[in-house]
Amino acid sequence: MEMVETITQTQARRIVLGAQGFTAGAPRTEPKKAHLMKVIDRLGLLQIDSVSVSVRAHYMPVFSRLGAYDQSMLDRAAAKAPRPIFEYWGHEASYLPVELQPLFRWRMEDAARGVGTWKGIARFACEQSAFIERIFSEIAKRGPLSPSDFEEKGQGGWWGWSDVKRAMEVLFWSGLITSAGRKGSMERLYDLPERVLPAAIIAAPTPAREDAQRALIARSAKSLGVASAQDLRDYYRLPVAGFAERLRELVDAKEIQEIYVKGWKGIFFLHRDASVPRRVEANTLLSPFDPLIFYRPRTERFFDFHYRIEIYTPAHKREYGYYVMPFLMDDRLAARVDLKADRKRRVLHVLSAFAEENAGEECAPRLLAALWKLARWQGLEAMEIADAGNLARRLKDANSA
Repeated sequence: MEMVETITQTQARRIVLGAQGFTAGAPRTEPKKAHLMKVIDRLGLLQIDSVSVSVRAHYMPVFSRLGAYDQSMLDRAAAKAPRPIFEYWGHEASYLPVELQPLFRWRMEDAARGVGTWKGIARFACEQSAFIERIFSEIAKRGPLSPSDFEEKGQGGWWGWSDVKRAMEVLFWSGLITSAGRKGSMERLYDLPERVLPAAIIAAPTPAREDAQRALIARSAKSLGVASAQDLRDYYRLPVAGFAERLRELVDAKEIQEIYVKGWKGIFFLHRDASVPRRVEANTLLSPFDPLIFYRPRTERFFDFHYRIEIYTPAHKREYGYYVMPFLMDDRLAARVDLKADRKRRVLHVLSAFAEENAGEECAPRLLAALWKLARWQGLEAMEIADAGNLARRLKDANSA
């Protein structure tokens, strides 16, 4: 019987941070498209979020790994041919490397049958099939179109916006239409896949469901480095049915190795390409939806960092703040800050700042440097630090020094 290797928690953390791109170092020159695509390929997805109180979530993971870069590069990669990325439901709504599109066709086929989607969307698809077909026909004739391109014109005229949006979401989830870019800051433009995606992707054969899901688990394992089975399943939100069998097949093929982590219960999985960095020298802020931390149980296990986003929590019940970014200091999550960008006044507001236990005296100056780096990237020229949080006073003192 083959022995199962045991690694330490420190080794596990460093493997994870290496796999997630935190040991590669920022480029010496201004980041180019090749740097951007290397990050996206390494991560396998960027979760999209519309909250703009600080920086929209899909822009931050690239900044966290490369430093200041031109955000419009990401916009162009998603909207200009030949597109290297596309939008679909990966881990929630996501930008994904375009070569993964065939691996999600099983999800599109399920959605077309009303499986695996939100209950409201599935019910709408069942009840409004003729309406959805009309929307599809309009996009085929006139695309790319957004929901706001369909106007109500009195009784019996054009359709209500909300129903149009639902119809487009049904078609989008089913793969019959795809995102052709954005209208304004966040409203999707929809068009036919054959008019948006590269011809080679459209022509690529559709893999069997089992093969596609096995490939997605392998991608998850490579992006995560060390992971539990649940971590791997969550990355691309894979169904429970068949997951254990696909994971076992990858272990049998030696693409993934079973390991123990000292002090943690259960079996973990190590990708065959994973390596243990000798050290991690990180000093950066993270979006709440960064792939390193978006699965909260994993964040708590690997970093002993309990994190919940409090956007939907009433203000008087929030513990840390509305839009809190964790601070990665070397190989630990050492602090968290609630941030708001006042773009009119060009001020970054630090509404609260909390240090974790044993964060150390170096935490405040290093966090301040990360905050200024973020501020300058966003074109902000000043910083105002409120008094909330156990790190606020030290942060203010460091900023005034």
